[in-house]
Amino acid sequence: MQVIGCTFTKIAAERSLSFKSNSSINTDIEFTEVNKEEMPLLKEAEAVKINFKFGISYSTTPDKKGEKNGEVVFEGNILLSATKDEVKDLLKSWKKKEIPAPVRVPLLNFILKKCSAKALDLEEQLNLPPHIPFPLVKLQPKEEKSQS
Repeated sequence: MQVIGCTFTKIAAERSLSFKSNSSINTDIEFTEVNKEEMPLLKEAEAVKINFKFGISYSTTPDKKGEKNGEVVFEGNILLSATKDEVKDLLKSWKKKEIPAPVRVPLLNFILKKCSAKALDLEEQLNLPPHIPFPLVKLQPKEEKSQS
């Protein structure tokens, strides 16, 4: 399977006026729908559209049951090119609301890559803490050389 397109249908971000700096940050990726798409341009392959929702929530407790302080949400779809058998298997497993791991893992990584950079910009604009840690440069103490 190969990604041939990705479209965002919703991008939303909000921050509570009473934002608490000790908020717990939770991320979640959910696949909401899988459908076969008609694409006459694909001769040997077929197309599948997978709808997704990527959310980052800021709450006062780690279990998301506390007061919500902020949220960043992306919704969209990914268009995949696949063989007829791959499409058949994917649609069959989707009837149980599952996506097989060999397909799911690359899709999750693709969504994380697509959404995280945009989310970091929105978090900065709303003064929300980043959902992923930034690399930090640290000053290393000088080691004294021993003389032999």
